[in-house]
Amino acid sequence: MRALKNLGRLLRELWTFARENKAWWIVPVVVLLLLIALFLVGVSGISPFIYSLF
Repeated sequence: MRALKNLGRLLRELWTFARENKAWWIVPVVVLLLLIALFLVGVSGISPFIYSLF
């Protein structure tokens, strides 16, 4: 639970930084990194079951 709280704080801080410094290029980079992380976590949870099929 603490990790999610820290992640929320980090994302809020990045959003504030992008807004104040007009660094809008950082928003798609962060979103892309979060999507890749979610994909890797999802695949790592499913991979033992896929491996057993072959």
